[in-house]
Amino acid sequence: MSFLLGSGAGFSGDRTDAAVAVVAELIKRQQPSALVFETLGERTLAAAHRAMRDDPESGFEPLLDELLAPVLRDCLDHDIKILGNFGAANPRGACQVIADLSTQLGRGDVRIAQVHGDDIRQQLHSLDLQRWEAERLDMPGDDALISANVYLGAKALAEALVMQADVVVTGRVADPALFLAPLMHHFDWRWDDWDRLACGMMAGHLAECGAQVSGGYFADPGFKDVPGLATVGYPIIEVEQDGSLIITKPANTGGCVTEQTVKEQLLYEVHDPANYLTPDVTVDLSHAEVRQLSPNRVAVTGIRGKPAPERLKTTVCYEGGWQGEAEISYAGPNALARAQLAAQVLRERLVFRAPAELRTRLDIIGLASVFDSDSGELQRSASASASGDYRLRLAAEHSERRWVARATQELLALYCAGPAGGGGVRRQFQRRVFTASYLVKRSDVHAHASLFEASPLGERRSERYAAS
Repeated sequence: MSFLLGSGAGFSGDRTDAAVAVVAELIKRQQPSALVFETLGERTLAAAHRAMRDDPESGFEPLLDELLAPVLRDCLDHDIKILGNFGAANPRGACQVIADLSTQLGRGDVRIAQVHGDDIRQQLHSLDLQRWEAERLDMPGDDALISANVYLGAKALAEALVMQADVVVTGRVADPALFLAPLMHHFDWRWDDWDRLACGMMAGHLAECGAQVSGGYFADPGFKDVPGLATVGYPIIEVEQDGSLIITKPANTGGCVTEQTVKEQLLYEVHDPANYLTPDVTVDLSHAEVRQLSPNRVAVTGIRGKPAPERLKTTVCYEGGWQGEAEISYAGPNALARAQLAAQVLRERLVFRAPAELRTRLDIIGLASVFDSDSGELQRSASASASGDYRLRLAAEHSERRWVARATQELLALYCAGPAGGGGVRRQFQRRVFTASYLVKRSDVHAHASLFEASPLGERRSERYAAS
């Protein structure tokens, strides 16, 4: 009998109702299964650490209640294991939230496991570190350090399932390891069975981004049409004992699972298809085959594995000063010329109103933004007299907050200082986070799991932080 892997979320800020249809399908099929929430990115983790500095009771996924409340009771009642990296910087805090929610749902007997070992801030400077490929940023000083987390593999998560955990909470792990762990536990695969490990890891890779594989990020009207995106179904991966995979989605949901959607996700973030590095196995996709079996059912075969790399990736996040953005709109006749004049005025003002170290970028959204250069020179491909709707965007960064605030205030002043017709100003500034990647020796990382002992149900504060 196959094991079913369901995706409940693909990033922090994902749809909080997505898991409902997935869980309903898992229950209907009455097969061994697990529901996985992948909610952690590099900058999400840094934001979580920063949030925990301000409030020690925060630092985990801010939508944790909303993600789990609709499905937790059903999963517990039907023995659907839940795994998630929604612990972020504070896995223990996330465990407490889940324990409180379970008690409220009448299931105070829930077994929650916490995975430890990814946070290496305390020993960071004593480790043998290597830069990750093209990394050019230097290791920050202790005063700037926010976080340092290793991408753990699936072993500690599988250990938690051996402890009969109903819910497994992690911080930083390799995203597909969340999906590999229940397969290792259920099928009792060996940790040196490289081909099966590779298949299990790629099952996770296909599902880790939620609806990307079922049509969400694939959709491009007129070129790649996808039906029912408002109710897109999140993926379910059917895995057999031999490692063969079938990708599908819940019945009566939107989206689509096709050879094309699966191929796009299969190669997502894969630098070398013959040597895709993960903590548990090096995956070789060079002979993989993708085949449509029937509507919304796609098989993936031919995945091979090789021994895991000797070192594990570590992401270091540190303070990067301040960044700010401000925008103003110009519309109607001659709007582009007015937007361009506004940009010129800003440049001239900032020469004598801000220090030379202030870095800025100007974009005219509606003319060019994403595809413009980073040189600071605006594209001038359109006629300067063009009418339309344009939005001038200023981005600024500096080590001191006051100069970023000054720059955005200069855009605000365009309201009355001209040119004519500017409106809809919006401005904000915040701390900036830099990230750098290093490799650490596997022997220096000590991951393990433990069962969580909940505190009495009580009030808790929640710090909301931005997704990445």
